Amino acid sequence: MTNYITVKKKIRSFNKTITVSGDKSLSIRWVLFASLANGKSKAKNLLMSDDVIAAIKTVKKLGIKVKLKNNLCEIYGNGINGYKYRKNIILDAQNSGTLGRLILGLLINTPYPIKIVGDKSLSKRDFKRISDPLSKFGAKFKLHKNKNLPLTINGSKKLNSIKYIENRGSAQCKSAVIFAGMRSEGTTIIKAKKSRDHTELLSKHLKLPITVKKMKVHDLIKVKKVKKINKLNYLIPSDISSGAFFLILTALNKNSKLLIKNVNINQSRSGVITILKKMGVKVKFQNQKIYKGEKNADIKIISPKVLKAINCPPTLNSGAIDEFLVIFLLAAKANGISYFKNLAELNQKESPRLKWGAKILKKIGIKTVTTNDSIKIYGNPYLKVNKKIEIKNYLKDHRVFMTSVIAGLSFGGEWKIYDKDSIKTSFPNFLKIIKKLKN
Repeated sequence: MTNYITVKKKIRSFNKTITVSGDKSLSIRWVLFASLANGKSKAKNLLMSDDVIAAIKTVKKLGIKVKLKNNLCEIYGNGINGYKYRKNIILDAQNSGTLGRLILGLLINTPYPIKIVGDKSLSKRDFKRISDPLSKFGAKFKLHKNKNLPLTINGSKKLNSIKYIENRGSAQCKSAVIFAGMRSEGTTIIKAKKSRDHTELLSKHLKLPITVKKMKVHDLIKVKKVKKINKLNYLIPSDISSGAFFLILTALNKNSKLLIKNVNINQSRSGVITILKKMGVKVKFQNQKIYKGEKNADIKIISPKVLKAINCPPTLNSGAIDEFLVIFLLAAKANGISYFKNLAELNQKESPRLKWGAKILKKIGIKTVTTNDSIKIYGNPYLKVNKKIEIKNYLKDHRVFMTSVIAGLSFGGEWKIYDKDSIKTSFPNFLKIIKKLKN
């Protein structure tokens, strides 16, 4: 079976209503919280992607019972100290940086060495950024080349609280330290640059001894030892990162309208909406509600006649960090020069995404000027592609694949995009929804 797709025709104008898959960040966090809870937790609309399945397999290896049936997942938690540590455990995070980093905070007290492995892409990512703060709690780490997976963690029975400054805007590092603080004596204090706050919101909903003081640039988080976590029943909302591909496909396609149902619009995740509006796109939230601490809404978008260039404020970076690859396509068709800066974190993702953004734009004939943390994009409102383009050797980064599909559908040309299985990590239904929009 061939592991590539071809895109040969631009998509026609459409007016559709869709539902995208469950939120990946919330799905993985639900699995981890439910595994620590007392009793049976249930989740509906859990994202059944490779990353989330890896999280389920991980907690099962730690002695947690899990039942999967159709659209329902049940996890039988054994309490905050309910993991069954054994000798010679190997946990495979596969492609998931969220799982690979967050689980380390929960393994902080393992009496036996536990090995964490991942796929080729995850094994190239920086794990020293999380082993350094976690080692201050008392755990010991051994990393490949002092930085990468595979790594081994050896926990400590006596865990000390720490003070930690997270200045990259990494929700994964912040969350791992929060989880470690939940197992430690005293009060762990975290000064964290603004980033996704799903862990904090779930902790607040569960009434855990975790407080957050929001400041202009950083949040001050205090974490005390957790004695008990109540069961967590959850209807997982749709993922705005997945929805962003269809929002931008709509914005790039004249005379098109789209409604995406029940999407998580957490402020720390919805930077793409702000960017769309700044570029002249009409976007509205409908049926807004708060569910278990998270904002959800239907998103309605109407394509504009002209896209405006943007000098993107870096304050929007953390809230749109997973969407920038496809956002660059908006800039490619904007009227003027767009500028995005302070984006070095993009190259710490599944692939060096800032470099890949520039590569894709070059392939479609768009001039860019890039540095190691910025990109200037010279937009062309009349952009049309009339050539063959191949996309391959991108470390199977699902967002490179999906961005390439959106580019082909929006600008034309004949695209051959390899490693279509990459979408299994985050959005297995992506191509099915594309098919619905084309019909």
